[in-house]
Amino acid sequence: MKQSAPESKALIIIDMQNGLYFAEPAAYEKERVLRNINQLISQFRSEAQPVIFVQHTGPQGSPIEQGQPLWQLVAGMDVDTESDLILSKFGPSIFTGTSLDEWLNARGINTLYIAGMKTQYCVDTACRAAAGLGFGVIVVSDAHTCMDTEELTAQQIINHHNTTLKGPFAQIKNTAEICGTDLA
Repeated sequence: MKQSAPESKALIIIDMQNGLYFAEPAAYEKERVLRNINQLISQFRSEAQPVIFVQHTGPQGSPIEQGQPLWQLVAGMDVDTESDLILSKFGPSIFTGTSLDEWLNARGINTLYIAGMKTQYCVDTACRAAAGLGFGVIVVSDAHTCMDTEELTAQQIINHHNTTLKGPFAQIKNTAEICGTDLA
């Protein structure tokens, strides 16, 4: 693990885009998740720590093609295009085909706080890939979401991934633990 130095962290927000956030079926507790993400953004900025947004980019002609309305980040997020890093990814991993690993290593970042969508796809993949690359990983348990499936409710998927990722791939903390606040 890249934890030989004191913690140097970054917040990574995955796929919080119109095409997923406003999809049908609806993302589970999407308003609460968005509030928590914005609180995390505020906390990281107050500590002068990087905030990184990763957007899933589909091929030309797809609804989530770069620049299309469904590809855009959710308007309710506190994105600062001047200071935040915004990256495109073309598959489930935030590292494959991106410069994220190099960017983080160049800045001495050794711990990644993960939030966003969808729990069972890109959030899960990000955690496993980051751990494999030697990063410390914190999954923000109440700041990632997905939709119900035929087999499981979104809450079951979220609970399962918080439990499965805990230990070998990540630590699990909620927004209040990270921000030092009491969330209602």
